[in-house]
Amino acid sequence: MPRLKKPEQTLTPLELEIMNALWETGPANVQTVQAHMQGRELAYTTVQTMLNILHRKGKVTRKLKERAYVYRAVLSRQKAVTQAVGDVLDRFFGGSADSLVLNLVETRHLTAEKLAQIQRLLERPREEEHGND
Repeated sequence: MPRLKKPEQTLTPLELEIMNALWETGPANVQTVQAHMQGRELAYTTVQTMLNILHRKGKVTRKLKERAYVYRAVLSRQKAVTQAVGDVLDRFFGGSADSLVLNLVETRHLTAEKLAQIQRLLERPREEEHGND
């Protein structure tokens, strides 16, 4: 049986919190990221370790400025969302976006208004394609 492709490294919940801090602040040192953690009091060394892990994974870069590293997000918020949704699709819905949407409708996470908005979004590219004929 062929091995399944390893999913791209999705962010753990703590990694996501740290990435959110970097996305909001822009390039920052450990102390700035630590101060920006919303509602969470993490030790300086914990934040530093997590930033080093994210650096090793290629999600952030770091540059030595004076005596402290300044970290910058390489992974965009949109790319992280795309990877996380892809992971959920693969793990829970066998890669089927249809099954995901049906589940959201069945569990009432998608309202009729949201479905109408999605329908408009789906129709928009078709209208633009036909306009180029």
